[in-house]
Amino acid sequence: MSGRDRAHLNDLFQALLRLHKALLDDERVSYERVHGRIPSNGAFLQLVLGDAWFAWLRPLSQLMAKLDELAEESSDGLDTAPLVASIRTLLTPTEEGEGFGRQYHDALQRGPEVVLAHAAVKALLLQPSSNKERTI
Repeated sequence: MSGRDRAHLNDLFQALLRLHKALLDDERVSYERVHGRIPSNGAFLQLVLGDAWFAWLRPLSQLMAKLDELAEESSDGLDTAPLVASIRTLLTPTEEGEGFGRQYHDALQRGPEVVLAHAAVKALLLQPSSNKERTI
């Protein structure tokens, strides 16, 4: 993987981290409106990992983990296109249905921080990091 590709993946990962944090912060506020104050960050972490309220965020967490693993690999022939395509697909909000797309749409409607983080990720997704991605 070239230095340019590695830098692009790192930038994308950092932008996804900011988006993930914005989504977590937004969901915490929503959760606390319904269930009351979460007493500690440890309790919040346990909710994020195990409570159904936060389950919709897990696909993003999983893609971020894969991206992090990919960035650690040193293979020059590494094809990042499938993972980047998965991220693009996941981060497509929808007003209809259930699951991530719907929840993501709702978060974008509620949180300006989510909108800003979303825009940063989308801008990076428009920049191909290698020739292999240009075909997407």
